[in-house]
Amino acid sequence: MRELTYFVAVSLDGYIAGPNGEFDAFAVAGAHAEPIWDRYRGTAPTQLAQAAGLPMEGGPFDTVMMGWNTYAIGLPALPSPYSHLRQIVFTREHPSPPGSQEVQFTDADPREVIRELKAEPGGGIWLCGGGQLAARLRPDIDKLALKVQPVMFGSGIRLFGDTGYAPDRWKLESMRSFASGVCLAEYSRG
Repeated sequence: MRELTYFVAVSLDGYIAGPNGEFDAFAVAGAHAEPIWDRYRGTAPTQLAQAAGLPMEGGPFDTVMMGWNTYAIGLPALPSPYSHLRQIVFTREHPSPPGSQEVQFTDADPREVIRELKAEPGGGIWLCGGGQLAARLRPDIDKLALKVQPVMFGSGIRLFGDTGYAPDRWKLESMRSFASGVCLAEYSRG
């Protein structure tokens, strides 16, 4: 069965973006960049990876899921940000923009969609954002891969939105720290 991995950068205080979707405080370059790319190859937008000469093949995922706000970050320049992957965007309000024919837009229940995806043959499924979608899919997430960044935001979009108090145990699979201050923490359901 396919697994859903929530692979995302997160601040020390638990935010994946600032109040207006800002994420420019996260370090993208540094001692962590190459080892994390080697482990999670294919998790950069296709055009950016190609421009940087990053290899795309051999990654753990063949499908990427995201909420509209995560998707919209690249608009209008990147209407199909991860064209090397199957792309699914959850939205109830927004029409598909021009140039996005490779992207599947849906207003279906994310939990139903992930159950269907997991039953299909294929590679891993990557949840790349956002926090509210992650909160909705929380019971269905099999793995967490957190790029913990040495920065605090103070407010913004939480890793799991506003779910309230609901303890959920996870097992640490690996933790790797880098000279850049970034740590890659990988967890599975405990």
